Amino acid sequence: MTEAYRLAERARLDARNTFGVPARADLLVEVNDAAALPELFGYAMLRDGPVLVLGGGSNVLFAGDPRGAVLALTAQSIRIVEDGDGTDARVTIVRADAGVEWHALVLWTLGHGLAGLENLALIPGTVGAAPIQNIGAYGAEVGDCIHAVEAFERPTRTLRRLGADACAFAYRDSLFKREPERFVVTAVEFALSRTPRLRLDYAGIGEELAAMGVGAPTPSLVAEAVCRIRRRKLPDPAVVGNAGSFFKNPIVPAPQADALKAAHAALPVFRGNDDATRKLSAAWLIDQCGWKGHRENDAGVAASHALVLVNHGHASGAQLLDLARRIAASVRERFGVALEPEPRIVGASW
Repeated sequence: MTEAYRLAERARLDARNTFGVPARADLLVEVNDAAALPELFGYAMLRDGPVLVLGGGSNVLFAGDPRGAVLALTAQSIRIVEDGDGTDARVTIVRADAGVEWHALVLWTLGHGLAGLENLALIPGTVGAAPIQNIGAYGAEVGDCIHAVEAFERPTRTLRRLGADACAFAYRDSLFKREPERFVVTAVEFALSRTPRLRLDYAGIGEELAAMGVGAPTPSLVAEAVCRIRRRKLPDPAVVGNAGSFFKNPIVPAPQADALKAAHAALPVFRGNDDATRKLSAAWLIDQCGWKGHRENDAGVAASHALVLVNHGHASGAQLLDLARRIAASVRERFGVALEPEPRIVGASW
């Protein structure tokens, strides 16, 4: 054990995943200084075996124990590395360590008069996980605000800095997600502004601001509106185990979406990655199949949101995965649409 990292064998992970399902790591490595990673990955356990990087555990389902080591980055620094002057020509660059809790970063930026992350308020997890999943909500994706990502490259045992273009961000996807054994995200730089360009067109935000009596929105008020909506719609992981939205909104060819819309007029349809594709509401599809509020022992679907799988107390990850598979099968059978999970599934395959 050193100040830079500490090791624990046969470590329980129950409290390290927001589903709250039981799991155990053969070796847990907590790293407080990214500079120690080259040394750590010189050890055979990390160099040769599988390594799971675990942040807040809000985007993972343990359907079994992870193989190999589990790595958790714990550094907590946030700082401004380049301060803009409020004009379009200059942005403010904020650097945050991977271990920083995501919502804490959002509040920090708002407290420093910086706009850009307000629509992403109250998303569970850590800064290090944000670019991997390219987290998004209420019309925004974190990739839109990322300036660069600092990451440890395992094959070369070097620390690298990748610009936003090199990160290959896409809907709930990135280079880091596609190559999980290659990179360990250690810090993220965000390009933010002191001149807000608020995104208020996503369904619900304008109505919530109006209900709050807000006539002149600010980034902080938009974040407050988002938090109010999320608290109403999504169960608190501290109360009932969950990982937020379990399924991605499926992206399908435009003709398929048009046919589904013609058959189901209420189906929400949005533009996809380009003019040739459309994004469908996974929540609507699941709800139409009758799963909302469904419960089998302690594994279930939230009554408030069809996208959220929940652990009512003692469900295992395997039970939740079985439920998720059956939900996806029913959507495919009824609508001909394949659903994919958002969380990383450990200990089993989808």
